[in-house]
Amino acid sequence: MQALWLQNQQLTYKNDIPTPDPLFGEAQVRVRLAGICATDLGLVKGYYPYNGILGHEFVGDIVFAPNAPDKIGERVVGEINVPCGTCHFCKTGLTNHCKRRTVLGILNRSGAFAEYLCLPLKNLHPVPATVSDDLAVFTEPLAAALQIQEQRSIHPTDRVLIVGAGRLGQLIAQTLILTGCQLQVVARYQKQRELLATRQIPWVYEQAVSEKFFDLVIEATGTSSGFAMARQAVRPQGTIILKSTYKGETTVNLSSLVTEEINVIGSRCGPFAPALRLLERGLIDPALLIEEKFPLEKGLQAFERAGQPGALKVLLQMT
Repeated sequence: MQALWLQNQQLTYKNDIPTPDPLFGEAQVRVRLAGICATDLGLVKGYYPYNGILGHEFVGDIVFAPNAPDKIGERVVGEINVPCGTCHFCKTGLTNHCKRRTVLGILNRSGAFAEYLCLPLKNLHPVPATVSDDLAVFTEPLAAALQIQEQRSIHPTDRVLIVGAGRLGQLIAQTLILTGCQLQVVARYQKQRELLATRQIPWVYEQAVSEKFFDLVIEATGTSSGFAMARQAVRPQGTIILKSTYKGETTVNLSSLVTEEINVIGSRCGPFAPALRLLERGLIDPALLIEEKFPLEKGLQAFERAGQPGALKVLLQMT
């Protein structure tokens, strides 16, 4: 089958990769559409040592399910973490933190930048008929955006700042504006500002961010400068939520976090069912974020496009 293969930080297009066979309890999925995200770009740059097929944002069709033939033909999206099910974390409900888990396209499991992938049936969620592929492919990052509200209640009186208006920042903004909170988004590029404006989401220049003003700051850049801005903007006893992974070490003044009683929360994967409901009801429109689509065989050009400053969502089309 065709796939994008990462080996020693070198990404190549291959057309001779063996098609994966599902294990017990798994399904084989024919990928329709897959999205390139910042994690994929970071893996190519070596932020984490992964070799294999990249990609974890996808929509596709179940074509083979030995234990559930009735599922064949379902259009699905999939949760990316596959836990062992027997360790302490799994038994206490922290399955996404299982030490023996595999992660689609990230850790010991071939990913979605291929014609086919395999995931456990319990990881797969049927896509409502009214949700197009262009919307469904955003389910995984939209779920990650919703994880913020799983971790902290957000009220209309809360003053909230999002640092970063890229792929994930835009989705976070669309979810948070629904809470009625007093939201601002730091947007560096004109295109980002225009997209926020289409959803009536207030944006602000970096230089205009108020110091020690916000109850909640979401850092969605994964950069030390982004964290510095978040730290500057949050009020005493406020909360910073880190929504992007950081490469290497980041210098943090821990004493100031203590003296100002700042809460710092890491945030990763989130709930798929609410994400699909928001898409089905038309409350979120991630299709606005689609920059360009490429066929899989032009995947290297797609990665180049996705890595350009200010680029939004680049998609790979399999069928």
